[in-house]
Amino acid sequence: MLYLSQILARPIFDAEGERIAQIKDVIVRYGEEDYPPVLGLVARYRRRLFFMPRAKISSLTENGVRMNSEVIDLKPFTRRTGEVLLAKDVLDNQLIDVDGKRVVRVNDVQIIEVAGEWRVSGADVSLQGFLRRLMPKGFYGSKRVVEVIDWADVGYLAADKTAAAVQLKSSKDKLSRLHPVEIAQLAESLSPIHRTEIVESLDNEAAADMLEEMSTENQARILEEMDEERAADILEEMSPDDAVDVLGEMDEEKAQELFALMEDEEKADVAELLAFDKDTAGGLMTTEFVTFPKNLTVAEAIARLRETAETPAMIYYLYIVEEENSWKLAGLISLRSLILAEPTFALSEVMRDQFQFAHPSDSAEEVAQTIAEYNLLALPVVDDLG
Repeated sequence: MLYLSQILARPIFDAEGERIAQIKDVIVRYGEEDYPPVLGLVARYRRRLFFMPRAKISSLTENGVRMNSEVIDLKPFTRRTGEVLLAKDVLDNQLIDVDGKRVVRVNDVQIIEVAGEWRVSGADVSLQGFLRRLMPKGFYGSKRVVEVIDWADVGYLAADKTAAAVQLKSSKDKLSRLHPVEIAQLAESLSPIHRTEIVESLDNEAAADMLEEMSTENQARILEEMDEERAADILEEMSPDDAVDVLGEMDEEKAQELFALMEDEEKADVAELLAFDKDTAGGLMTTEFVTFPKNLTVAEAIARLRETAETPAMIYYLYIVEEENSWKLAGLISLRSLILAEPTFALSEVMRDQFQFAHPSDSAEEVAQTIAEYNLLALPVVDDLG
């Protein structure tokens, strides 16, 4: 096992033991594997940087590299797709530790040899890892305590754009182990550009869930930086009220462009809410709720609820309307009460027909006070026709 700091700037010897170059960086392939394999080195000969493939290396130690050949190719080094440079892209950058649910700084990189292949195994995030880089070779004691994060738990590496583009695919599965709230909190610790990259690495639904846990201002800035088609797809996955809020935070021209790219059904829900002032009940409400006609039985309502493909995430109450496809509100019932009710009873027999409600033009303050006073989980918003 080696640390990156132990081999950087060390000499490179040919097969005959002749010193021919110096280690400038270590190149790994970043992608689907939990432990990125070492592809080779960036070597320096005089003032020229060239690529030395892993196949030409017979040994790699703290004393440097020993080649298995006397022939080197001095063609100038050029980064290829899928390659990350450990010194340039990883050292001193931040990463998300999925297991520890935190953002940490990489002070050194641990590399191990497994079955003749060198792989990145961890990130040293301790002060000792930083000191190892500063101290002369041999001065740093091996008994000092280090903290190494398993590279399999690295959910995201905040590198520059070149390296970040490589890792987005591998970030998705690891970050999905976290709750959207946790991803949002971690992203808040990173720079705006890296927040955007995290959103880009997630699928549309997960990205929407994460954005809904962030401030409206940050939501807007992130979506403004993304590809417009992708940003519109994520807006479609957000609840209509959140989508309205983020569009209202954007530059008007940008908001119109993204709104125009949304699918008709989601666009209609958002358009309905855009007409209301944000400080009113209409501006706070969502169009996502569940309605059932009052002639349904409790058993039929529960069965229909199970069959609903896109049930709103938070079903506090079910709203009972006069008849099928009607919007005339007759009463409501909590999900708990529905489950405990006699299955053969009609909804009209178990619903509450006396309830608090708001008008779309009511002030947000009035709405908040009603919800607080009556200890409500949600409040229906109805127009003059009920």
